[in-house]
Amino acid sequence: MKGKSPRLTLDAYERGVRGRDRAVLARAITLIESRHESDAGLAQELLGRLLPATGHAHRVGITGVPGVGKSTFVDAMGMFLVGRGHRVAVLAIDPSSTLSGGSILGDKTRMARLSLEPRAFIRPSPSGATPGGIARRTRETMLLCEAAGFDVVFVETVGVGQGETAVADMVDFFLVLALPGSGDELQGIKKGVLELADAIAVNKSDGEGANRARMALGDLKAALRYLPRKRASWLPRALAISGLTGAGLQELWAVVEEHRATLTTTGELAALRSEQQRAWMWSLIVERLERNFRTNPRVAARLPAVEADVVGGRTTPTAAAETLLAEMGFGHGE
Repeated sequence: MKGKSPRLTLDAYERGVRGRDRAVLARAITLIESRHESDAGLAQELLGRLLPATGHAHRVGITGVPGVGKSTFVDAMGMFLVGRGHRVAVLAIDPSSTLSGGSILGDKTRMARLSLEPRAFIRPSPSGATPGGIARRTRETMLLCEAAGFDVVFVETVGVGQGETAVADMVDFFLVLALPGSGDELQGIKKGVLELADAIAVNKSDGEGANRARMALGDLKAALRYLPRKRASWLPRALAISGLTGAGLQELWAVVEEHRATLTTTGELAALRSEQQRAWMWSLIVERLERNFRTNPRVAARLPAVEADVVGGRTTPTAAAETLLAEMGFGHGE
């Protein structure tokens, strides 16, 4: 591919990542994200070598409706944490065009201060065609960042209401950002998303938004009482913050740390990390099966005609799926 940087050796990748070389880290992530079969083996070998250096970071997922101020919040929270001695990585899942495949990689400009901070690393990842808009290699990228010494990893979702579950499955703490306002504005947050939350932060609760934020907090706290709890040991919190002024950020991070301490004490953090590994394994299995299915010559030969029959109403999607799966040796209902 024209313009593609040559691959480094396995030792050079490992040495660079462990040595906190940001340029090598970026190249290692590009290797992990590559769809070229020739890169896959090297990428997995690199992950295997680096795995012992991972697992120590706070893994925090962040979502919220468009316009809630996610990037402004991450910029402010990242600078707050850097000021406290942390090293912060931000994995920003970017919406990709379903027509052109293009991606709006604008997070570095929206996180103006953090993007210039040497103790921070921002990686916009195009979501592509992955279900839920979640970048194909976000889990692996998170591990590379941890191996490079970043002890806080934020995973920021698109915020379109589709990828929250996938992100919640790969982080320890899931934060939902809400807009100040009562009733109607809270309806923009799906109940299912609230059930995933370890905390809900009402952003933009400064200036004229302060009074509306207090009303929103009351509504949210009432809603949380009626939602099923994700963990018996943790009652989700609701609090007001401002990414613009920095108000409430210290309190919010205290909640994140309390959550981690609680889950560590109960043993739930270790169990959660194990479950994350299991979910990762199954996502890779599904990905490989789908790729093998689509590239199977027998399937590829029949796919256009079978798809045309489905679109034309001449066969049902179920029958079509059975026909194509049979080409790979899967019998009915297997």
